[in-house]
Amino acid sequence: MPSLKDLKLRISSVKSTQKITAAMKMVAASKLRRAQEQAEAGRPYAERMARILASLTANVQAESVSSPLLAGTGKDAVHLLLIVTSDRGLCGGFNGTVVREARRQIDRLQREGKTVKLLVVGRKGRDQMRRTHAALIIDSFEEVGRRRLSFADATAIADRVLALFGDQAFDVAALVYNKFKSAISQIITVQQIIPFAMTAPADAPAEGAEARAIYEFEPDEEQLLADLLPKNLAVQIYRALLESAASEQGARMTAMDNATRNAGDMIQHLTLRYNRTRQSVITNELIEIISGAEAL
Repeated sequence: MPSLKDLKLRISSVKSTQKITAAMKMVAASKLRRAQEQAEAGRPYAERMARILASLTANVQAESVSSPLLAGTGKDAVHLLLIVTSDRGLCGGFNGTVVREARRQIDRLQREGKTVKLLVVGRKGRDQMRRTHAALIIDSFEEVGRRRLSFADATAIADRVLALFGDQAFDVAALVYNKFKSAISQIITVQQIIPFAMTAPADAPAEGAEARAIYEFEPDEEQLLADLLPKNLAVQIYRALLESAASEQGARMTAMDNATRNAGDMIQHLTLRYNRTRQSVITNELIEIISGAEAL
């Protein structure tokens, strides 16, 4: 049975931890608002860019014109997974969720006979993936957006991906990241970025509706795609980084809030135990005094 001194020291320790978690919650809440604003501001541009390219590729297909980033290598043998995690922990299951999804994708692709390579953003994801798939990691990025996330960070990653693609190191590339939904909810997302997924534009009319307008492009579609596809790659990576940053702060705020609440519950439990132990000690001392007095 712990002594009164041990219980008092433990209560003091838990109170100190509670102050730290409460402070971290406030910091995460402050960073979350800025990160959420950045993520929400980046969504329309990325979505519109994808819609423009989807509309443009419809004409390119009709003219049998292709771009390497659009048509791919013509093979589907080597897959590159770009895994976006954080450099810091204490954010609940944020990193674990991404890593588990990445491992599921690796297992699925390997069962299909594909070769998988990994490009990891974030120290936590790199360290976790090293435990099980160290041989698949070809590069990693740390301290991305440590002070403030910028488009230059996404451009550096996109340049590395383009260099690997130019060296024919992979055939298909996909992003694995957490998309921000709310402070308590993130959506794990797997998005193919190379070759560009030629989906129908969101504003395209339904089948049977009036045909869309026909546009003439200047310069031609091939030149436009040569400029837009690399930029779109950087834009989509930037969007994933923004979504991941907002998700990280939301997960950290939630985790620190839960930790603060748990610390409060533990303090109440320890205080009650301390009071009961103290009462028992006092009772025993009174019994000893009374017994001694009666003996005299």
